[in-house]
Amino acid sequence: MPARLFRILLPVFMATILPSITWAKPPQPNIILIVADDLGYSDLSSYGNTHLHTPFIDGLGKDGIRFEQAYATAPICGPSRAAIMTGRYQQRFGNEFMPFDIVAPDVAQEIKRHYLEPWNKTEGVKMLHPHVFIDRSKYKTGLPATEITIAELLHDNGYVTGLVGKWNLGNGGGYYPDRCGYDYSYYFPGALTRYVDEGMDTSRYVNQHLPWSFSELPAWAPRFGATAIYEGRKQVRDTGYLTFSFAQKAIDFIEANKKKQFFLTLTFNAPHDPFQAPRANYDRIKNVDDRVKRVYYAMIEALDDAVGDVLQKLKETGNMENTLIIFISDNGGATYTRATDNAPLRGGKCTQFDGGLRVPMFMQYPKEIRGGQVYKHPVSALDIFTTIVAAADVSMPENRTYDGVDLMGLVKHPDSVAHPVLYFRNGYAKAVRKDNWKLYINEHDKETFLFDLNNDPSELKDLSRQQKEKVEELKKDLQTWEKTQTISPLWPSAADVIITVNGKQCFFPS
Repeated sequence: MPARLFRILLPVFMATILPSITWAKPPQPNIILIVADDLGYSDLSSYGNTHLHTPFIDGLGKDGIRFEQAYATAPICGPSRAAIMTGRYQQRFGNEFMPFDIVAPDVAQEIKRHYLEPWNKTEGVKMLHPHVFIDRSKYKTGLPATEITIAELLHDNGYVTGLVGKWNLGNGGGYYPDRCGYDYSYYFPGALTRYVDEGMDTSRYVNQHLPWSFSELPAWAPRFGATAIYEGRKQVRDTGYLTFSFAQKAIDFIEANKKKQFFLTLTFNAPHDPFQAPRANYDRIKNVDDRVKRVYYAMIEALDDAVGDVLQKLKETGNMENTLIIFISDNGGATYTRATDNAPLRGGKCTQFDGGLRVPMFMQYPKEIRGGQVYKHPVSALDIFTTIVAAADVSMPENRTYDGVDLMGLVKHPDSVAHPVLYFRNGYAKAVRKDNWKLYINEHDKETFLFDLNNDPSELKDLSRQQKEKVEELKKDLQTWEKTQTISPLWPSAADVIITVNGKQCFFPS
């Protein structure tokens, strides 16, 4: 065909033929969000623990990206999970403290009697806090209905949604998962529950009580209310080891929806206390004489086995390649259990030191992410919502402020900084991280510390006296941020938690 004639006919072809062609939209990914409970920064092999093996969780980093400086938004689970589910600082909607759990009346009385005794243990709860005596029925404690969860957003955009595991965003009433966007749910509503139900054969499990832990009594109480297991709104009896039961329910959900776009929130309660481990996992832990640590490590290896089973199901159904998986812990390891210390970080759960806030985090998406990457700059649990929205190619709601960034973009630009500044507040305990600087404020203890995290990741050297201008700068940044959090906490802290940090007792609100 002569070139001149081709130039004449090409526009005619474009105008008449191409409009009739339907261009296929790239398929949306399946999405699995896995949240561990109190899993500390140094509790996985890939983060330096040499006493256990976690190949399946670590494999998410080998086949995707591992984050060296991932931060939860709070050092306790309820507020942290509220931020994960909404992509917003929990202070924006009043979820600054732990929701109140519903427990059996006799258990509640026993807890009160126990903690009202003179407190002579090294750590625990100061139950003379005035909020202990308030009428808790006056407060609705849970995620407000005005918030839009990631499940709700994806459900409204064609995803089948499922929640399996720990909920901790409210008990009953208006706080059921099905009111937050979940088509299917198998869960317990509260902060903790037994791994093996009372009255079951315990010969296959190893139990380790923690009489020094402030959560010891509720941890071992029979399942009731917030610690009971529900499928949808029906209470059920789980007869297995809960970590494995949750994995099986997740597997069943994947199988049922393997030909659909699905979003699964898999929120294990491991390795939160009570300390109960399958004997088979306990026997696998070698060269650990401390029984508390050995049971704890066995619980983590059981968690890893459970994650491995879920990943295997993805492979079997042919969904691995097109599934975005994000794994994170809700807060730092609980040092008060004496099973973990979050080394080299300072402090742990309940504290605004990095041991309470920095957590393991991975992201895997074989179709889009090259494996074996490590991102070294700070990221936040707030980023999970934004990343999932971007991957699913849906629109962010426009009537509210979001605080996260799309982590997929960071994969392509590993030197970019996602969050120059991050803020933390639980009542009188506060912190701000700006670049390499970390300001810690505890108004109850009347302490202000400044740390250079680049040179002092263990937060051992207080520079507040040498760097007074930097202290004032970060205080002003924190005050400016606090002014944008215009909603007061919707309910008070239940108690002051006493945590020993570097040999000194510190107070933190829960």
